[in-house]
Amino acid sequence: MQLPRVDPVTIAVAGSDARFPVRRIFCVGQNYADHVREMGGDPSRPAPFFFTKPADAVVASGAELAFPPQTTDLHHEVELVVALGRGGANVSVAAAPALVFGHAVGIDLTRRDLQAAAKQAGRPWDMAKGFDQSAPLGALACGLPPASGAIALSVNGEQRQAGDLAQMIWNVAEIIATLSTFVTLAGLPTHQSPDTPPSAPQHARLGFQFIATGHRIICHRRFPLQRPSRRIRPDAGR
Repeated sequence: MQLPRVDPVTIAVAGSDARFPVRRIFCVGQNYADHVREMGGDPSRPAPFFFTKPADAVVASGAELAFPPQTTDLHHEVELVVALGRGGANVSVAAAPALVFGHAVGIDLTRRDLQAAAKQAGRPWDMAKGFDQSAPLGALACGLPPASGAIALSVNGEQRQAGDLAQMIWNVAEIIATLSTFVTLAGLPTHQSPDTPPSAPQHARLGFQFIATGHRIICHRRFPLQRPSRRIRPDAGR
């Protein structure tokens, strides 16, 4: 019997023809104070907690997404995404930035009704977070993300989210260091490492777009803004 062939999931690297291979996706829960309050939590600094999405949940810029099944309450959250080029375990906060290959803008799509039901029943969130096409992602810009800078999302030209990276409760180095105490973070084997193009300018506009149930969703990172509501409702009748 012939084994099935599985091609690795890869994402674009800005300014290069290279592709960055995706092995695992770890997400940080409630790392923006406003979102913690929205979800009924305390926005002080409790230890970060993590959930995962499968690598094949990644969707590239320009793709058209089907509305996911088993939900009537689909939410979006624009996210800073960090890709690791090196790995390690029990990494210190000071050493963590050296592991970063690049950063991008992404979206965490959530079937919020399934998540609420799972929370109430004390069950895992997998089907609420890790479904098909639940991780739209733009091209990677090489190097560390800035400590501050705007991140925003618009739907059909209407801004739905806007905030600043400085609003994160835990910064990138702290998140990487904490995660490395739970799992050994894996870097890229030498033969898989993309050639590194010039770093993106500090104020370059990074972003991507896709189409979901007829809505054009555009995300970008650039200048300091404010951060409003983040809910996407499905089209009427769906």
